Amino acid sequence: MIDNNIASGHDWQIFEQNFNRVHEEFFKKLLEKFPDLTPGDLKLSAYLRMNLSSKEIAQLLNITYRSVELKRYRLRKKLHLETEENLVEWLMSEF
Repeated sequence: MIDNNIASGHDWQIFEQNFNRVHEEFFKKLLEKFPDLTPGDLKLSAYLRMNLSSKEIAQLLNITYRSVELKRYRLRKKLHLETEENLVEWLMSEF
């Protein structure tokens, strides 16, 4: 189990490098504007930027669909988004 967690941490680093190649400086710009974001927030933001559904994200993070919805809600609060603003569209247009 520990080996799997270590491997998944390494997998995230590889994902992050490849993601940065496609979406240049997404994380840097996001952190400049919102420095209080956690690594989990950044990971969720990246998956949302890729236009993945909550169900797909839940499978990737090995959590429930409801947990993903809660994470999305908390991320919206940290990004100071109004309820009528679409989180995915906002992430795609702003960064």
